[in-house]
Amino acid sequence: MPGPACAKALAGSHMLEESEGAMEVETTLLIALAGVAGGAMNALAGGGTFATLPALLAVGVPANVANATSNVALLPGAATSTWAFRGELGPLGGVDHRVLAGITFVGGLVGSALLVVTPGHAFDLIVPWLVLYAFVVLAFGRHASAWLAARVTIGARTLVAVQALLGVYGGYFGGGVGLMTTATYGLLASITPRAMFGPRTLMLAVANAAAAIVFVSAGMVEWRYAVPMLVGAVVGGWGGAAVGRHLPELMVRTGTLAVTGVTAALFFWRAYG
Repeated sequence: MPGPACAKALAGSHMLEESEGAMEVETTLLIALAGVAGGAMNALAGGGTFATLPALLAVGVPANVANATSNVALLPGAATSTWAFRGELGPLGGVDHRVLAGITFVGGLVGSALLVVTPGHAFDLIVPWLVLYAFVVLAFGRHASAWLAARVTIGARTLVAVQALLGVYGGYFGGGVGLMTTATYGLLASITPRAMFGPRTLMLAVANAAAAIVFVSAGMVEWRYAVPMLVGAVVGGWGGAAVGRHLPELMVRTGTLAVTGVTAALFFWRAYG
């Protein structure tokens, strides 16, 4: 028969296990909710990484593994959104969307391979400026596009080259790539944020798929967090796409600008604050 000291130790051990179990449930719920938010953001305006990556960092996942895990977790949500917008896919700026998707896939493979073999510290300093670019082009893209269209011809080659760079960026880091894609399409293809839902979500899904192949092969995914985040992202991606089809253009544009502006500020604070 155990003595009082032994009984007390056993009781303490049970309480510790219960406490750890409760914390694990809370952590899983946080990760799943971050996935819902990230999936919805990607469907509506892009920037889903800014919901998932901070959540993974908050629970102690290393930055490079968190980036890879976030990418894999958001892939099904991006694919779900793409399927929901499949009826809105078509040529973009005179280039077939399937050609752009192929270019994005190759770029995603290159970018994700670079992340695996190189440190990302220097790129952390560049990211805020890229997102700031997205904000500026989104804010003034219509006027700039009209001004450029009256003076120069922006051909399919320019769009293809920029899409390749977006694919590399999406595979390497991915933060804000949806916002940057929205800004770039507005400038080079002269289409509105609402009309970009279909092609943008397709490119996001393709870049994520390419990166996921590399990250999974390299063993960089924290699966205990990737799975609940993945489930949440599917729910958020489908719901965001369903809502997005009925939103007025002004609301989409305003929301996209707001997300981009906040994102740029957060990245500047993270890199230089």
